[in-house]
Amino acid sequence: MSDIANNPSTLSLPFLEALYAEYLRDPAAVPPEWRRYFERIAESNGFAANPRLSPSFARRALYGPVASGAGNGSRANSLIAGAEIEPSFVLPEAGAPASRTARSPFVAPQTAAGAASAFSLIQSYRARGHLAARIDPLGAPRHEPPDLDPAFHGFTEADLDRPVADAFQGRVPATLRELHATLRAVYAGPIGVQYMHLHDVEMLQWLQERIERPPVPEAPLPPEHERRVLARLTEAAIFEEFIQKKYIGSKSFSLEGSEALIPLLDTAIETADAEGVREVVIGMAHRGRLNVLANVLGKEPREIFHEFEDLDPELYHGRGDVKYHLGYSSNRKLPSGREIHLSLCYNPSHLEFVDPVAVGRLRAKMDHVGDAEHERGVAFLIHGDAAFAGEGIVQETLNLSGLPGYETGGTLHIVVNNQIGFTTLPSDGRSTPYASDVARMLQIPIFHVNGEEPEAVVRAVRLAMEFRRRFRRDVVLDLYGYRRHGHNEGDEPAFTQPLLYAAIAKRRPIHEIYRGRLIEAGRITEAEADAVAARVRATLEEELKLARTVKRTALPDAPSGVWTRYRGGRDADAPVVETGVPKERLTALLESQTVLPRGFTPHPKIKRGLAQRLEMARGERPLDWAAGEALAFATLAVEGHRIRLSGQDTERGTFSHRHAVLHDVKTGERYMPLAHLAKDQAPVEIWNSPLSEAGVMGFEYGYSLETPDGLVLWEAQFGDFMNAGQVIIDQFLASGEEKWRRLSGLTLLLPHGFEGMGSEHSSARIERFLHLAARDNIQVVYPSTPAQFFHLLRRQVKRPWRKPLVVMTPKSLLRHPAAVSPLEALTAGRFERVLGDADATPARTERILLCAGKIYYELSVTRTAERETTTAILRLEQLYPLADETLGKALSAYPEGTPVRWVQEEPANMGAWPYLRARFGERLLGRFPFSVVSRPAAATPASGAASSHKIEQERLLLAAFDKEVATHGG
Repeated sequence: MSDIANNPSTLSLPFLEALYAEYLRDPAAVPPEWRRYFERIAESNGFAANPRLSPSFARRALYGPVASGAGNGSRANSLIAGAEIEPSFVLPEAGAPASRTARSPFVAPQTAAGAASAFSLIQSYRARGHLAARIDPLGAPRHEPPDLDPAFHGFTEADLDRPVADAFQGRVPATLRELHATLRAVYAGPIGVQYMHLHDVEMLQWLQERIERPPVPEAPLPPEHERRVLARLTEAAIFEEFIQKKYIGSKSFSLEGSEALIPLLDTAIETADAEGVREVVIGMAHRGRLNVLANVLGKEPREIFHEFEDLDPELYHGRGDVKYHLGYSSNRKLPSGREIHLSLCYNPSHLEFVDPVAVGRLRAKMDHVGDAEHERGVAFLIHGDAAFAGEGIVQETLNLSGLPGYETGGTLHIVVNNQIGFTTLPSDGRSTPYASDVARMLQIPIFHVNGEEPEAVVRAVRLAMEFRRRFRRDVVLDLYGYRRHGHNEGDEPAFTQPLLYAAIAKRRPIHEIYRGRLIEAGRITEAEADAVAARVRATLEEELKLARTVKRTALPDAPSGVWTRYRGGRDADAPVVETGVPKERLTALLESQTVLPRGFTPHPKIKRGLAQRLEMARGERPLDWAAGEALAFATLAVEGHRIRLSGQDTERGTFSHRHAVLHDVKTGERYMPLAHLAKDQAPVEIWNSPLSEAGVMGFEYGYSLETPDGLVLWEAQFGDFMNAGQVIIDQFLASGEEKWRRLSGLTLLLPHGFEGMGSEHSSARIERFLHLAARDNIQVVYPSTPAQFFHLLRRQVKRPWRKPLVVMTPKSLLRHPAAVSPLEALTAGRFERVLGDADATPARTERILLCAGKIYYELSVTRTAERETTTAILRLEQLYPLADETLGKALSAYPEGTPVRWVQEEPANMGAWPYLRARFGERLLGRFPFSVVSRPAAATPASGAASSHKIEQERLLLAAFDKEVATHGG
């Protein structure tokens, strides 16, 4: 038995799998004993004729039922022990014949120490060399794994100077000592690479070949590139220095300590350009944002200085945002002569929540130009280390990256690693060695790089971008630096980290360190370096002068680009549009959705549903909710408007009502009728999303920012779950126009209604949206019929007024026999904000019940059952914006002084009542006494017991007609 069986560093599945990967790549690349072992496995499994197997099949062959990448080595030990590897598992001494090892970058030494031990040393560096890498510019001690020492693998001092065959990419002769030095240069230098956790053999091999590619150590960058890196570092550093001096104490969230971000982005953009990318969408928080705006996107410094000066309070009266939240876009001319479009997303202080917004924007840009291969754009997400590890929205965004409805061809994630979060150190802020460890879920490489080694930063980002392009996958670059000041410029970090900031105070600025290296190496003169700094300072001084002497003009209110035809503003200024569609077209479009491909076998219940839908198309049966929605989608699509709907279970619908995507019960084949309406129709996409609210809602918000002419929707599984996306709602959806002048037509479909299903399956929290409603920023609607829903969705697209739309959608009403509409109701007219009561006689009316949505049908049934003839029931279909004239017109026929009761299922402190009471007081429109019938105020929306719900609902309905005293006033 060989010594390999007793060496714990080799008895692991990663070691065995990596060795097998080498064998698959080139059988001659592994020692003969291992080659014979793998050949025996191949023969025993019946695939000797095809040694280049898929990695998943190969792993099953090697490990049996053991999951790839799992286990602690016991399985590998048993495999090795039973493999009959000869005790002579060594190669000859130096001078004896050696087997050919043509393509392996690292191979075994020809010594008695043994080939396996040398290969094990190499594998240790590949797997754990990053733990010894010099990535921290502050030089904090790192715990070096013991298996990076040759002695761990059984080598003695005498072995180190013995020859090694083809030690590194054909460089011979070499010794084990030189091999070890090369390994340290490659894997434990200023770049540490995590990639041995990858399961994909092709990725592993690709990365190894490029990481281990000579020359080692790396040659310097070309002189022109060195000068450019120095210029970028100098621009970044002096920009921060200038602001610190000119605006003492002002918040700017300086980049000092991580200035390498600027040449990093510079290199990434040039690399993207060479790859054919024409669009770069950037999402980042506030740290370093002003620097990126000025030195990457080309925003004129005078504009930034204007924001610091803040001389015109009227410019942003009632709107706007702080300077380090603002976005920007530009066309940047590159050395190649080509232009690339750069967009930096606006974002709030809620760290990382811009991530899905940015990738959603990019996906929309790709879709609009037909970039199905996702080659013409890339997203750069710039994270903080504490936020990347701590914010769950990061994981949600990472999870979207490989899903068909959300993929963009790979995002470059840049972690600006300040090694602190506000005042919290990594030891208190995460349970993982690296801030980036959550990204390992994607099976992607992670490059850790020392931010004080600018040339290493350049090499790392080039390789990262090359990987992204080659494999269409995300990639992470963890840029280690520090934060020279506190969280903001008025903060004193030494209060809580005195030792850390004592060390930081001793660090020279990064551009000075790099400048000194270049001067010492004779690659630039001191005068040339001084000239760069002088030019930057002169430019900033001139820009400041302009900021202080040239009055800033008001920013334009009119949208531009793809938004030129659209506007926001007040609801009263929005045009009224007719949204009816000729009956013949409705019939044809609904009929076409019942036609399936030849041989397609739907589920029997689906087949019956299609037959019913055909009856609806012919006017033989009224339209249900699903048919009204399907016709809205279909009519818009054939008129050229893209439809995109995503959310949990949206293809079928949580309540099994939509069935937009059908499945053949025999073959599993999928078919979506809405995608086959007409040859020239716009795309219709309906995606089942992952179990994520904030991430997917943020993605769709981003998508809507680039899709003014389409209908973009996000549907909650239950409306209650929208509260998991509250940050997106508060900070983007409800306030984006006020803060950033960014319009969005995103539509939220939120199933709402009290039906005895408990406190988390009843309420979409209407009160929260109404609490956010001001200055006509959003639309809050609770439609009660399929026709109303049809006209509402068409109105959202057909009028040029763009606002987010929040729709309370039904659950039980999806199949309620009264919640239907005739086909003719879709042929003319428009969405009605208030629906009157055709059955009431105003002159005889003694009370008016005003309500919304589902409870209308229950009130109607109760009125009939109680033989009430003096009660009118009106439906308030649009809760916001709500114009007095609209409501007044609906009530105009009723005598002044008639009591109006707002009836809602929600407790008195929830639902629409708090908003309506604050809006109208005790007299509605000054004409009608105004009160509420509701559940009592409560801490949760609904009872958890169905029996309690039934009693509460019955009491509420009777109280509306004065049949029982259960009214809970304001």
